[in-house]
Amino acid sequence: MNVERLTGDLLEGLVRAAKVPGVQYVVVDDAGAVFEYAGGSADLAAGRAMTSATSMMAYSMSKTVTAAAVLQLADAKRLALDDPIDKYVESPYGPGITVRELLSHTSGIPNPIPLRWVHPAAQHATFDERAALADVLRRHSKLSSAPGTKYAYSNIGYWLLGSLVEHVSGEPFTAYVASHVFRVLGVEQELAYEIRNPADHAGGYLERFSLMNLVKGWLIDSALVGGYEGGRWLRIADHYPNGPAFGGIVGTARGFAAFLQDQLRPHSRLFGDATRSLFYEPQRTRDGRSIAMTPGWHVGSVNGDRFFYKEGGGGGFHCMMRLYPATRLAAVVMTNATGFDVRRLMDTIDPKLQPVS
Repeated sequence: MNVERLTGDLLEGLVRAAKVPGVQYVVVDDAGAVFEYAGGSADLAAGRAMTSATSMMAYSMSKTVTAAAVLQLADAKRLALDDPIDKYVESPYGPGITVRELLSHTSGIPNPIPLRWVHPAAQHATFDERAALADVLRRHSKLSSAPGTKYAYSNIGYWLLGSLVEHVSGEPFTAYVASHVFRVLGVEQELAYEIRNPADHAGGYLERFSLMNLVKGWLIDSALVGGYEGGRWLRIADHYPNGPAFGGIVGTARGFAAFLQDQLRPHSRLFGDATRSLFYEPQRTRDGRSIAMTPGWHVGSVNGDRFFYKEGGGGGFHCMMRLYPATRLAAVVMTNATGFDVRRLMDTIDPKLQPVS
């Protein structure tokens, strides 16, 4: 039995064992797809299957795309990464925080739990993002640490990067990314900041027997919590994160795989070679200590092999994408289950698809 069959069987087994309603998993090299799988359920109540075209919420995987947009503007000399952010955006955090520190999560900006920073899909057309951000900044106006002193993840920091892109480009953030990233890569039908086709968008689910389900009343707006489907899955209603820059992309594994594939090519379509190298350059604190973070990617390893990655998770979905520089392969997995362990899945199956030396 070949490696692809073994991997497919493993994924099918997860679905059959009800570990996850539905899965998309794609591996690419610079030429195209090496392996692709889509299976399970997109909608348990309706009996609708998960396909490669079914969209899901990407949540924080969106941050790496936001980082690419910022680097694209830096590549065009429209901003510099070591510029102070108050040159471009207003915030309550005082002077001294740089664009680079927002990108690498070393700004010291706090990170309150963002699960309630969402709104129902039905309210999206009239939702006021600027007012929502202003409210968050007002409620969380003090730094958690001095800028540049340590790594500390911050959704607010990436939300501010969206405002920065708007200020520098003169376009709404989502419009800029749509035209300068998605269109350039030819993935406008695969990645967006809205649910393009509700009939082929996956329902998001929370596992019935989970800690998250027990504490959901404190973490998730009750208006978004539906009923149980398939016996063990609690449906989460369609919604959008309040800040598209920190978590708003709706898309497919194929769409993110195209983004990864562009990063594997000899030359990226998004920016020049020097800027792409910077995209993967591990960052340091102001006193010179290295952190496992680049301007947009986290840095990890499996079986001694380094990779760059971004994980995304929230109400009803969990996903991760990875790029392996040594083997010139990249992979992305997207699932419609909040608590599914995407990290463990990729640690298990990604090495099976790496070439044998």
